[in-house]
Amino acid sequence: MQADPLSLTLSALADPTRRAILARLSSGETSVTELAAPFEMSLPAVTKHLKVLERAGLISRGRHAQWRPCRLSPEPLREVADWVEHYRQFWEQSLDRLEDYLRDLQAQEKKDGRKKD
Repeated sequence: MQADPLSLTLSALADPTRRAILARLSSGETSVTELAAPFEMSLPAVTKHLKVLERAGLISRGRHAQWRPCRLSPEPLREVADWVEHYRQFWEQSLDRLEDYLRDLQAQEKKDGRKKD
């Protein structure tokens, strides 16, 4: 069974090393060797992370002679942002209702003379 694009993206983003790689690539394309430098892991281990990111469509890899640059492909992040936006709206509406309730409660306490200083 093939995972949907959103699931692939979220799965790829679940790992802190992969998020760090994406953060580095947000500054511009770079080589695999340069990407691997800050991590205490082997080059093959970094390459496995890059394959996960590439499968999720979050990066692309090119070839210029011996140099294999990696670059960020941010399109899948928009799908994640759109998905999260739905829940942001839900929480904002819930908090707005809570704020209205608390305001009504405070007004009722003031009206009833139960307000404490």
